Amino acid sequence: MIKVLIADDQELMRQSLQIILGLEQDLEVIGAVENGTEVIRAVRKEKPDVILMDIRMPEMDGVVCTQIIKENYPNIRIIILTTFDDDEYVFNALKYGASGYLLKGISTKELAEAIRKVYHGTAMINEDIASKVLRLFSKMAQTNLAIQVDEKQTADLKPTEWHIISLVGRGMSNKEIAGKLGLSDGSVRNSLSAILSKLDLRDRTQLAIWAVQTGAVNRDMEDKM
Repeated sequence: MIKVLIADDQELMRQSLQIILGLEQDLEVIGAVENGTEVIRAVRKEKPDVILMDIRMPEMDGVVCTQIIKENYPNIRIIILTTFDDDEYVFNALKYGASGYLLKGISTKELAEAIRKVYHGTAMINEDIASKVLRLFSKMAQTNLAIQVDEKQTADLKPTEWHIISLVGRGMSNKEIAGKLGLSDGSVRNSLSAILSKLDLRDRTQLAIWAVQTGAVNRDMEDKM
């Protein structure tokens, strides 16, 4: 059972999400709160697996709340679910550790599936803003908002690890990566843990952003040329 916490300042939205997600047999809504401060209190008490987080909330917005949650509870997955696709919000939410960024027009079926995928380690970005995100990562690669990895840290990466980094940057799940590279799911998970450790990155979302920023997302294609 995947435990889900809803954070949205609109009562109608909270109630609607509770109802539709409550119909899913493998999802359990353990709480619904209206601001970031309440999210932090609820997390301490309920320990959710996934948080559906609105961006613009009173007292503490979703970006700041995401940063605090990921610093203190790195295993909790966060999906930003909002009507806003503002560039700065998108980038910062993902930079601070959100596993997904979806617009509220998403269907019930797509939302439930996104929760499952994020819970199992896949990054989710709404198709409507995916291209914007990729352009934004490239634009910000030279700024102080970029995710920094010392070049020395990449020296020990193996060819297979570079291939995995490239595929993570394209949004592939562990299962998809395993199928493409002829590896087991367990091997991919172990390799990802090793990669994150070598690069000193927090999670696969940061790895995906770094892969796009640096061009590593295209590395395995270049190796085949």
